[in-house]
Amino acid sequence: MTPHSLAFYLDVVTTGTVLGARPTDQPDRVTGRLGTDFAENRSGRHHMWRDYGLAEFFWQREAGDGPWAGHHFTLQVHRLAHGGQVVDGEIRSRYGRFARRLRFAKLQRLLANRGTVLREIPSGQEPCYRLFWNPDSWVGVSVIGAKEEYRTPDDLKVGDVYSITAPMTPEEVAWRAAR
Repeated sequence: MTPHSLAFYLDVVTTGTVLGARPTDQPDRVTGRLGTDFAENRSGRHHMWRDYGLAEFFWQREAGDGPWAGHHFTLQVHRLAHGGQVVDGEIRSRYGRFARRLRFAKLQRLLANRGTVLREIPSGQEPCYRLFWNPDSWVGVSVIGAKEEYRTPDDLKVGDVYSITAPMTPEEVAWRAAR
């Protein structure tokens, strides 16, 4: 049996959504899925993100008073290693308690059992971070590849998942490969 928190990660990596919220969704739709327990941050009038602890959703807009367009989401998995209450709201009520670390080998094995194979792509931060991609859901999984002073969090080990991000488009993957 898969622990509930592992089921959450499997759902995100295979669907490219967080509780059904897509990276392109409007802020109200994300709030409808994840709840109202978030910190809202803005960078000028054109960028906004909402921090739900584990999950962060990002938006941008052309004009300062225009509609927000969803840009991406990131699961900040590394935050769990510090302890404390990182997973709140709808995610916690649906999936329960989360382990402090997510081992990539376990995630990869469980995904493969479901028929999802992640491709390794250039991260641009080798050897400290390795990057894996699901071409079906456009999800990227960043993994600690090596310990390096000042760059790798002390609470994480080689092989731990650092973060999960979507979307990672085929164009971005091609750009990374061409660099």
